[in-house]
Amino acid sequence: MVIDFHTHIFPPSIKKDREKFFDEEGFRLLYSSQNAKLVTAEELIDAMDENHIDRSVVFGFPWKNDRYYKMHNDYILESINRFSYRLIGFCCLDPSVDKSEDEVLRCVDNGLIGVGEIAFYDSDIDQQVVDAMSGVMEICRERNIPLLLHTNEPVGHIYPGKSPMSLSGLYMFLKRFSGNRIILAHWGGGIFFYALMKREVRDVLKNVWFDTAASPYLYKKDIYPIASYIIGAEKILFGSDYPLISPARYLYEMEESGISSDLMRKITGENAVEVLGCKI
Repeated sequence: MVIDFHTHIFPPSIKKDREKFFDEEGFRLLYSSQNAKLVTAEELIDAMDENHIDRSVVFGFPWKNDRYYKMHNDYILESINRFSYRLIGFCCLDPSVDKSEDEVLRCVDNGLIGVGEIAFYDSDIDQQVVDAMSGVMEICRERNIPLLLHTNEPVGHIYPGKSPMSLSGLYMFLKRFSGNRIILAHWGGGIFFYALMKREVRDVLKNVWFDTAASPYLYKKDIYPIASYIIGAEKILFGSDYPLISPARYLYEMEESGISSDLMRKITGENAVEVLGCKI
């Protein structure tokens, strides 16, 4: 089974008139260009069929506006009910807004089995962010559901959505919530490298996984064998960030990287089953 752990879908109303939602700075930052594709659930299913993807984890956008995030989460709920054998839904919103815990509980009670992709595009993951996340993280821990967090590398070229994130801030977050199951998008900004340290870090990363979203834009294909060596292939989750990049490109780069077919099976599906458990 091939599982794509990182995809975004949008209601037709947002796809048709995205400009109406540009009052949200983060959304405008990522989607003001018409080249930034938005897809519906049906379009994702078509892409999955074309790329031989069995299941996809789907989520929306971390809106601050309660009307926006409720509408989008409702669409995720509707989509997983329509395509129950193909789509796995996560609840998405800005967890720092009022009543974010209520929305997470509503979504989980109605069938979503994770939270994410949570993102803070305009700030580091500082103490204020960590404190704001505590309520949602407690729910995730109590309900035994994973949280997927947007991360990015703290050096290199600038691109839309690259936040002023520091690895020290991210590490503080992971240490604070070490009892939670956490997936770090985009290879965790490279923090997995520090699992080579002799003390503490590997223990802090015990309940952490890393998805491959946007990898072809960010890293050479060598990252697959290197990350597998450092953190173990069982900690890597195939995520395409579709519609940003086609899943086929990731699968090609994995094959070209020289990792074994056993490791590839882990990354493209077996690990996701382990993270999501009987919920799928």
